[in-house]
Amino acid sequence: MAREDELIQRIAQGEADAVDELITMFYPEILRYCLWHTPDRSLAEDAAQETFLKAIRYFDRYTHKGRFKSFLYQIATNTCIDLQRKYRHTAISLEESAIDIAYSEPAFEAIRSDMALRQLITGLPKDLQEIVLLRFGQELTLREIAKAVNLPLRTVQSRLRCAMKKLRSEMNPSEKEPADKLPKETEKGEPL
Repeated sequence: MAREDELIQRIAQGEADAVDELITMFYPEILRYCLWHTPDRSLAEDAAQETFLKAIRYFDRYTHKGRFKSFLYQIATNTCIDLQRKYRHTAISLEESAIDIAYSEPAFEAIRSDMALRQLITGLPKDLQEIVLLRFGQELTLREIAKAVNLPLRTVQSRLRCAMKKLRSEMNPSEKEPADKLPKETEKGEPL
């Protein structure tokens, strides 16, 4: 039995310690996801906390089938959408956020990489942005993405393929790659 399954079972039995452990297990991922969808860190932290509060509040409605992570991402998505409606801010461009650092710090590199991905996907339609973000920003499998966005697996695959094709054409407008030359992914989200 996986640790997640064990914790879900203990929560169903009313053990409060299991709730804390489950939150500790998933909080960094959910916070990072919320950082993608909110204009600042404090709102992202609020969204992550609200996500877990809702997950616990509606836990009795959740039927565990080994997909708690997808359940959390669904709640986080809706929470971030609500926050975006409430607080409208403009995004910071990659150039505006450039910081000259004399040394290389892994955390700064991760932030710079996240900002570069955000800048890259801004030209995509919202539905494609979300799939690219979940796949490459959050490193979810295609199955997990399908559950999180409530779409069939094949739809997620085709949207990811379409997004990659658009990104390639934007990055190299002179190079028109045929669709059959794009990397394909298996159901598990791994390149073929």
